[in-house]
Amino acid sequence: MIGKGSSISMGKDGDLARLWYIPAEIESLRNLFPFVLLINLVSFWLFILREDFDSAFSASMQFLVTATLFFMLKKLDRGKRFIRDGVIGISGLVLLLSVLQFMSGPKITIDIWMMLWSSIPALWVILSVSKPVVTLWASGKQTVHSAELGLSRNRTIKRFHGTILRHIALLHAVAFVVLPILWIIDVAVSPGNSLGGGFFEIITMEHFSNILSSDSFWIWTRNSVIVSIGTTMLGLALAIPAGYAFSRFRFRGRDFAMFSFLLVQMFPGVIILVPYFLVMKALGLLNSSLGLILAYSVTALPLCVWMLKGFFDTVPKELEEAALVDGCSQNQVFWRIILPLSIPAVAVTALFSFLAAWNEFLLALTFNTSEEMYTLPVGLASLISSTGQAWGDFAAASLLVSLPVVILFIAFQRFLIEGLSAGGVKG
Repeated sequence: MIGKGSSISMGKDGDLARLWYIPAEIESLRNLFPFVLLINLVSFWLFILREDFDSAFSASMQFLVTATLFFMLKKLDRGKRFIRDGVIGISGLVLLLSVLQFMSGPKITIDIWMMLWSSIPALWVILSVSKPVVTLWASGKQTVHSAELGLSRNRTIKRFHGTILRHIALLHAVAFVVLPILWIIDVAVSPGNSLGGGFFEIITMEHFSNILSSDSFWIWTRNSVIVSIGTTMLGLALAIPAGYAFSRFRFRGRDFAMFSFLLVQMFPGVIILVPYFLVMKALGLLNSSLGLILAYSVTALPLCVWMLKGFFDTVPKELEEAALVDGCSQNQVFWRIILPLSIPAVAVTALFSFLAAWNEFLLALTFNTSEEMYTLPVGLASLISSTGQAWGDFAAASLLVSLPVVILFIAFQRFLIEGLSAGGVKG
């Protein structure tokens, strides 16, 4: 009886293995092809924007064929050999269409990227469904033993395919960040003011030489440094005590003030442009660094206060109470205990204040009518005018302006991570 029951159990398990087994290659392709269809739609949209209607028509046909291939992959099942053969045939058609589309005319980098996203998945389909394991499954000749081995094999294959797909996604994310940087570097080191051409065919440093030998660039840099440092120092001087007060004390109007800080963040900065201009004109602060420092500090103050308050909330009050018991005054508690513990949050706030002032364009353009008082964003914008576009000099100056930002992020990296993570944990 035991032997008979065991055989029945094994028979049921074997039937389940055959019923539930699907080769990992098929499941991976089914997960991949929605993204392939999405990229085909993006390519069609890009061709329409470029008014390349011949390529748009080819892209639309390719999308339809790829959609048919995806539908057939969804319908492919055990014992459906004819669908497997059709998948191979459709994949070959997708390969042919992508090659013909690429050979139809001169292409740019993004066209090559789109062609690869059509041809490589189709080639992967052909290689995958032609494997003996998939062929045996699609033919319906799967044995119980091979199905059980296939289920065991699927775990390894799925991990391998998952790793590949994750790396592909990460490479695309990196490409979206790196390619614009490479492009601006290429423009900066190429002769003339062309925005196209091959990457790094001819390298010259004439644009960097033009910028570094320009008196205007150093004047703009001086103005930006003064405004950014002044904004950071004044902003911290106001935000640190304000954030601590909102975190530790309960006073009349506290909730309304905090709500007001949130409320002003809802409105775009252009709304306050005219009132700011009238105030600065009345105070005689137009064409001055002090006017920009005051405007930037007030604009960034709500965000800085909220960031610091969130960090102060995480500092245990028991530390202050113990210090008060030991004889410290409230000022000593703040300066000797709370502030040293808050260095990461203060560093993050200082970094954001500095970058906000360093990159701001609209207020600097409105308040400063004299070229001697331009900051770097306004000065760089003056290189591109309706009468001439110095793209090479503009690219070189953009890279030079970005260097302080990169250096600051590297220098404050540890504080940046600590400050952002600490503010999100209570207690």
